[in-house]
Amino acid sequence: MELIYGLVTGIIFGFLTQKARVLRYDKQLGALRLKDLTIVKFMLSHIIVAMVGIYLLHDLGLVKLSVKSAVLGPNIVGGLLFGLGWGLLGYCPGTSLGAVGEGRMDALWGIAGMLVGAAIFAHTYDALQATVYTWGDLGKLTLPGLFGINHWIVIVALGAAYVLILRAIERKGL
Repeated sequence: MELIYGLVTGIIFGFLTQKARVLRYDKQLGALRLKDLTIVKFMLSHIIVAMVGIYLLHDLGLVKLSVKSAVLGPNIVGGLLFGLGWGLLGYCPGTSLGAVGEGRMDALWGIAGMLVGAAIFAHTYDALQATVYTWGDLGKLTLPGLFGINHWIVIVALGAAYVLILRAIERKGL
């Protein structure tokens, strides 16, 4: 059943990314140049919905949260590699898959890079565990835990901040 949920949510997410036109190279380039923030608006909207949905399901006892340890090393190295690849190609891994689905074969380079990167990661994982994965382990952090407050207070505050950010972006015409 979990596979069916994953398939259905994947289809919905793919449909929404295509309808929002965030798979297009010009939107990707516009986001990287901070001239078209369609992708930022799209992702912020999804973060708001996911944040509310996950905590609502958690409070109803339908899901159990499994917070991973926040380790700076792999997040910084991974973020730099991700950003470099996105900047060079003009597609992130997810949008490159969608772009190929729309017929843009230049995005195949992104898929090839994703597969090569995954293979390199798999072959170097043991070495990374002993090095990069030990840099800056902050433990299992959450904003509600860090501030010692109910998660709904954080959700409402972040939701309000996101709405203000989205409104500011819209007012600027980005």
